[in-house]
Amino acid sequence: MQSERWVKKPCSYPLIAYFAFMICRLLRLLLVLSLPAAALAQPAVEATGYPLSQYPFYQGPDLGLTFDHLGQGTLRVWAPTADALRLRLYASGAGGGPIATYPLQRSTSGTWTLSLPPGTTGFYTVQATIAGQPRAEVPDPYARAVGVNGHRGAWLDPATAAPAGWDDDRRPRLPTTTDILVGEVSVRDLSADPQSGIVHKGQYLGLTETGTAGPQGVSTGLQHLQELGITHVHLLPVNDFAAIDESRPPSPEGYSWGYDPLNYFVPEGSYATNALDPAVRIREFRQVVQTLHQHNLHVVVDVVFNHVADAGSSAFEQLVPGYYFRHTPDGKLSNATACGNEIASERPMVRKLIVDAVSHWARAYHVDGFRFDLMGVLDLETMRAVRVALDQQDHRIFVYGEGWAAGASPCPKPSAP
Repeated sequence: MQSERWVKKPCSYPLIAYFAFMICRLLRLLLVLSLPAAALAQPAVEATGYPLSQYPFYQGPDLGLTFDHLGQGTLRVWAPTADALRLRLYASGAGGGPIATYPLQRSTSGTWTLSLPPGTTGFYTVQATIAGQPRAEVPDPYARAVGVNGHRGAWLDPATAAPAGWDDDRRPRLPTTTDILVGEVSVRDLSADPQSGIVHKGQYLGLTETGTAGPQGVSTGLQHLQELGITHVHLLPVNDFAAIDESRPPSPEGYSWGYDPLNYFVPEGSYATNALDPAVRIREFRQVVQTLHQHNLHVVVDVVFNHVADAGSSAFEQLVPGYYFRHTPDGKLSNATACGNEIASERPMVRKLIVDAVSHWARAYHVDGFRFDLMGVLDLETMRAVRVALDQQDHRIFVYGEGWAAGASPCPKPSAP
């Protein structure tokens, strides 16, 4: 996706033409640098009448659904412009009417909270009322467990969905970063071939099978990765994405590499053996990490924080319209990603979500590294915050990414990576 680069040799120009060329380049640079302030200030005001400077920042570590030692769950959602927020509880991850509705209570720094007693189960959505108008039901942006296709959060403590021995899982040792050798792979592609010799074709568990072979005894799956001599397995996006209908069996027609993010804190369901059970995808992805670690392989996850699958229907836009996305001066969504929208990573609560999500994958799933898709769309301060947060867990966690964008962005250029 990197744009074509070209170089003109000034020494081949007449002196006057060279200076004219450089002045034009300088004026163009000054024009680009002058755009972001207006572009960043207008959209949220136009969308909500709420100046960006007045959005409160919530510093706490408990956004989303958290559980205490007794099993009581508390949901905290940031929606500072909402008049009201309500939770609907469902018996299933898709279809059917709500079995209960609860109002959330306004709390500190633009957040709303609701606690439900131990033993509560089911699936939930949150719905904001803004300027007197109810908006669409969505899972909260910090949902750590979801139903099929990710349209409802699951009232589930992820800590209860761990494979045997998970607490004993440890990252493999690596002498120095210069020893890193990365191999990129899709969870589906690695095992989907009919002759792969792998039982769980196209699924998380396909990566956990050992000693598999294809025609003429060629090594496949995990055995193949080991024979390559790599140290890090870079998995194409494994967070919940929108393109695949998880309610249907895998098919060649339903295919995606996963660069259309839907929920940032939970694994994709189409790779699980049962997408209807929210615990299965969590447990099986942990099994992938655990198995690779046991075979001295590190796990890198591909993260796509530069855009979402659909801005308008996203939880971001339904709960805090105008805040999470960058816009052009005329109020339209900017598109430095070539995917229809771009995340405004420079805004404090967006930066916090990115840092919190990366920290969650490192802590809850023991991943060893992150490859940032179109990292050039994100601002430098956010990437520095990511590094600081990961260093608090393990300074060996590897971070790299694409240092470019796919188009012009209103992101302030001095802050771009």
